[in-house]
Amino acid sequence: MKQLKSFIKKEFFHIFRDPRTMLILFGIPIAQLLIFGTVIKSEISDVHIAIYDQSKDETTLQITNKLLSSGYFLLEENLSNTQGIEEIFKKGKVKEVVVFESNFGEKLIREGSAQVQLIADASDPNMARLVTSYTTGIINDYIRKLNPNMEMPMQIEPEVRMYFNEEMKSAYMFVPGTMALILMLISAMMTSISITREKEMGTMEILLVSPLKPGQIIVGKVLPYLILSIINAFVIVLIGHFVFGVPVTGSFILLMLETILFILMALCFGILISTAAKNQMVAMFISMIALMLPTIILSGFIFPIENMPKILQWLSHIMPARWFITIIRSIMLKGTGLLFVWKETFILIGMTLFFVAVSVKKFKVRLE
Repeated sequence: MKQLKSFIKKEFFHIFRDPRTMLILFGIPIAQLLIFGTVIKSEISDVHIAIYDQSKDETTLQITNKLLSSGYFLLEENLSNTQGIEEIFKKGKVKEVVVFESNFGEKLIREGSAQVQLIADASDPNMARLVTSYTTGIINDYIRKLNPNMEMPMQIEPEVRMYFNEEMKSAYMFVPGTMALILMLISAMMTSISITREKEMGTMEILLVSPLKPGQIIVGKVLPYLILSIINAFVIVLIGHFVFGVPVTGSFILLMLETILFILMALCFGILISTAAKNQMVAMFISMIALMLPTIILSGFIFPIENMPKILQWLSHIMPARWFITIIRSIMLKGTGLLFVWKETFILIGMTLFFVAVSVKKFKVRLE
């Protein structure tokens, strides 16, 4: 019994002395609890909307003020017509357009009912449902408080219309997000494991003293996985289209070029991980922890970024998958061109160049 106690005590000391084990046991669960607790929310906040008020009477003004004072919505633009609604949605900032019919207040008083149209960007179905539901609730609350004692209360009839995903298919959200997750994980992980395997087998030192330059070594490591990942991406797009019915309304060539850029960025990030990892297990651990959870949580794949606390919204800016998901949703679902996704494209190019530069520098250090 004494020997068993000594053995258990030794195991405890061994665990407490190992920072990586302590991180796995306590750090990761706490971080997951805090992140999931703040990210997974059923409410919305600061959602950008546009309003087309054809009536401009006291009633529509009061409803508009009630929407904006709720804390859920921010007015992005007052529209003069409905012609530019699709273009506004393609820019990606506005999530809903509220359209009041002509003589809104007069019809509400005279006929007892009036119509308001809620047009939402359903390329993210979860956000579209939340936004239209909140808007409808606020409008209904306005009517209830306006006529609390009437037997036949006035009615405002919201007409909901969804842009880019009228049937609200969840596949329209999950296929682009899953594509980003798969390409990020596979590309970065396979590349990082590839180089750490060279380290463990001792062949990395042979490469470092060979006539090959650091840039050539990186190209040699990246190119095979780049080609295989492109094939993988092509298969994902085909499955998404023919099995799940996700359209490719924009340029397929642009979609594949943007996908190649994202894969290249992920591969370069994998190279960077591998230069810091000592073995394949560490490389796989870093890839999974540093890529999988942030990609799922902070990229807008499942949870709307607008609903997150400010600090997580800022943190999401360094998540490559956030920008790629925006690009492929815009191209596949909205049919946009490069003019609408140039900012996200330049961010991915910048990340790629940064990872390449740091990786080459680390190789040069080892050569010296």
